[in-house]
Amino acid sequence: MIQGKRILLVIAGGIAAYKCLELIRRLRERGASVRCVLTRAAQEFVTPLSVSTLSRERVFTDLFSLTDEHEIGHIRLARDCDLVVVAPATADLITKMALGIADDLASTVLLASDRPVLAAPAMNHVMWNAPATQANVATLAARGVALVGPGSGPLAEGETGIGRMAEPPEILAAIDRQLGGPGPLDGRRALVTSGPTYEPIDPVRYIANRSSGKQGHAIAVALARLGARVTLVSGPTRLADPPGVHCVHIESAVEMLRACEDALPVDVAVCAAAVADWRVAAVAAEKIKKSDDGAPPTLALATNPDILATLARRLDARPRLVVGFAAETENLIEHATAKRLRKGCDWILANDVSPETGTFGGDANAVHVIDGRGVESWPRLGKDEVADRLAARIAEALR
Repeated sequence: MIQGKRILLVIAGGIAAYKCLELIRRLRERGASVRCVLTRAAQEFVTPLSVSTLSRERVFTDLFSLTDEHEIGHIRLARDCDLVVVAPATADLITKMALGIADDLASTVLLASDRPVLAAPAMNHVMWNAPATQANVATLAARGVALVGPGSGPLAEGETGIGRMAEPPEILAAIDRQLGGPGPLDGRRALVTSGPTYEPIDPVRYIANRSSGKQGHAIAVALARLGARVTLVSGPTRLADPPGVHCVHIESAVEMLRACEDALPVDVAVCAAAVADWRVAAVAAEKIKKSDDGAPPTLALATNPDILATLARRLDARPRLVVGFAAETENLIEHATAKRLRKGCDWILANDVSPETGTFGGDANAVHVIDGRGVESWPRLGKDEVADRLAARIAEALR
């Protein structure tokens, strides 16, 4: 989809401008041509030389450059592209875009362009939440400007909140969507597990856990959005079936494994379900009655099948990429790293599910992606944002 497309990248003045160097490199790798406009403030963070070297194109900085205006002109620059990407889109530049101010090359090009615009906001969380910024963002959205991000997490000022610019893989995925056509996962098949499992004790009782399924369902949606054909195998949740996803509903771990094996072959399997480690060895046919002396019954437990390890260690129809989750309450990285090796999966996402984190049942998550190269720690993000970032990373790995 990006192959052969012309991208005009407008880089504004924020610390996140350094991420644009990686974005340019990835766009070039995928066959796009990238022409860049830098604001005066942007040049305090990245140099025209570094941008030019990576893009292999001239860099434009000055509205009143006689040479640039003679050779190309800001009007042609604004329209000689398939998509305009603004990254980082600072509060200042967003305001100029909303008000139609054209007092430098970047803002003039944006006002003069008749091409689709994708903006990646980046700023302090107070600035992002300010009524003026939100009104400007709403104005741009009403005019058809697409947004990617911002994310939540540590900011350059040492504060924490919403305002982090989206990562290059997320911006690439958004560019794919804006340009239309097949997504980066078009033609790929994905399997996602989600939710808890219910392990019956008798006809009315069961063993379960607190998983809401929000993260697994969000991952299924994110993969489908990038073009994958997704099978979602879910334990009991209160969530609606995601549109565009084939859903298989199960209760127990044994049923989940059977459904996963029925879905093979797939290109990627993401095991986000919180599968019970044990089940009752002999489920009572009738409701277990309380004894006269009140003594609790003795339950003999059996080990449930290990779905992640089973998929990762298959000799036939093994997914090209197997991703697991490690829900831990202590020694997070150490335990998750050992789990990845023990299970044989390619990546594992470690997350702290201690009660004080609010991860189980909540709308946010902080994960550490562990693979053969090491640990990549992500800030605390909304579960939808975690899903989008993971889907973009999967798309890159399967390219």
